[in-house]
Amino acid sequence: MENKLIPNDYAQTLLAIKKRIKEARFLSFKAINTELILMYLEIGKVIYNKLATGWGEAIVDKLSIDLQNEFSGVKGFSPRNIRRMKLIYEQCLKNEFWTQLVSKIPWGHTNLIFAKIKQAEQITFYLQKCIERGWSRSILEEEIRFDAYQKAMQFQNNFPKTIDQEKLIEYRLEFRDEYNLSFLELAEVHTERELENALVNNITKTLGHFGNDFAFMGRQFRLELDNKEYFVDLLFYHRKLKCMVALELKATEFKPEHSQQLNWYLHLLDKTVKYEDDKASIGIFVMQKQK
Repeated sequence: MENKLIPNDYAQTLLAIKKRIKEARFLSFKAINTELILMYLEIGKVIYNKLATGWGEAIVDKLSIDLQNEFSGVKGFSPRNIRRMKLIYEQCLKNEFWTQLVSKIPWGHTNLIFAKIKQAEQITFYLQKCIERGWSRSILEEEIRFDAYQKAMQFQNNFPKTIDQEKLIEYRLEFRDEYNLSFLELAEVHTERELENALVNNITKTLGHFGNDFAFMGRQFRLELDNKEYFVDLLFYHRKLKCMVALELKATEFKPEHSQQLNWYLHLLDKTVKYEDDKASIGIFVMQKQK
């Protein structure tokens, strides 16, 4: 189909359909997954109790062989996985809530969380986020590597961690705590999309207010990881600081999860877009207060 025949809102419509298909696939898998996980935990309970009565660890290997012979072609009964069933059941004894959470996510996610995370509150956090966000395993790995738990627990800019101490003052001078956006002539009550449209439609004035070293890279800048799409509201490049600057637009009061979202975008920018000689990306919230 030629581009001129494609409606303007086609991309947004396609994205919405793709999202719905993924949701349906996830929900259908979820029903099957719950029964499978409960079975794994029940097997783990049996192994846990039998080992407590004097069975030796080697019996797990025999059990694995017999189960695989009986259920030929069915995965999940390797010696390693059976030991994981026992281990995770044992862990869930410490927190009954974990059993509910574990039953709602893929087994590989659970194994990854319990293998990588040791603090109870962090285990709960990642289990819950897998359910809430529908994370794939690769995204979960990225979130753990990115230390999403700590990012969610506190709101902070990323300057001290990404900028040498002697250059910190220089960076802070490039950005102001507050920008006068009255030139946008927005209504007293407006949406984030209206704010974005106004900034882009007045890009010359916007750049003039931000500073001469800002170069505009795009709006709704697309990032992708594991077939999931993320969009930075506005993306700039700062020529003097040699780094990307992501702007997240908020027409509401600040919430802690906004910081987690922006930090995730910065992580993806550095991972997938940043050139080798660029500095770490910087994030800015543009909080347009409603009167």
